[in-house]
Amino acid sequence: MSACEKPSDLGQSPGLPKSPEGAPVFPEPWAAEAFAMTVHLHEKGLFAWSEWAEVLSQELHKPGRAEDGSDYFDCWMTALCELLVSHGIADTSAILDLQQSWQRAAEATPHGQPIELANDPLR
Repeated sequence: MSACEKPSDLGQSPGLPKSPEGAPVFPEPWAAEAFAMTVHLHEKGLFAWSEWAEVLSQELHKPGRAEDGSDYFDCWMTALCELLVSHGIADTSAILDLQQSWQRAAEATPHGQPIELANDPLR
């Protein structure tokens, strides 16, 4: 089995929605991209699997979560952002600025068109 074929430990993340065959299920394309980015950063050695599992688990167990688990990937993104900040890769204000830019881009994008950061009217 090659390194590309080896399943990532991140596929065993707590509460990860899965198909009947055991493959991850993503509600939106951005969730799949967040998953892939997390796998990539883990494989590059940015954080250990145990550290990821701990931060994600803490986020998943915070009060106020959606009872149906529909906010799972929101928790995923929050956990990833926490790791990026704690490891000095990004700062909170940069992440917030980028999040707001994507939101403006989404609001400015015509229905059915791909959302691109270039669509942010303030960029």
